Amino acid sequence: MNIVYDNDTVAEIADHVEAILKILGEDPSREGLLKTPVRAAKALYYITNGYRRDVDSIVNGAVFTHEGSGMVVVKDIEFYSMCEHHILPFFGRMSIGYIPDGKMLGLSKVARIVDHYARRLQVQERLTAQVCDEIRRVVGAKGVIARCDAQHLCMKMRGVEKQDSSTVTLDSVGVFDDNPVLRQEFLASL
Repeated sequence: MNIVYDNDTVAEIADHVEAILKILGEDPSREGLLKTPVRAAKALYYITNGYRRDVDSIVNGAVFTHEGSGMVVVKDIEFYSMCEHHILPFFGRMSIGYIPDGKMLGLSKVARIVDHYARRLQVQERLTAQVCDEIRRVVGAKGVIARCDAQHLCMKMRGVEKQDSSTVTLDSVGVFDDNPVLRQEFLASL
């Protein structure tokens, strides 16, 4: 994705990164850190671009008439996000199923919606729910379900330091809430 940086915002973030480096006992003027504040600021700006975009511009009209009523499943969409509690990355894969109600969504747009909500300070539980809600809103689906499996560096690098841990969240709206057969069909497709 091409991103246009707001130079004033990047400069302000860079000033704070430099201050943090000093607080940590580093010398921001040493060779290896000379450009780190600006690089880190641009990285933070980039990985939080979900705050500065809207879904309708991402979908860009890619909602099409669809007469079928069978489940559409997009599996294993990789994503990267930042834990809002520790400002450390978490990453994984999300699979999404929906039951159309006369409309379908372009497949790449499903992945872009995942990225939209992942690219911000986030918790996995909310991310999974937001994706369900947004896809239902955009396409008017009878129901949407999402399964998210992620690894959290806040669990691996600090705290309990459990290297092999992962977290699975499952969320649904509409017909998936009331129909265990549909939920099982979705899970079996994964």
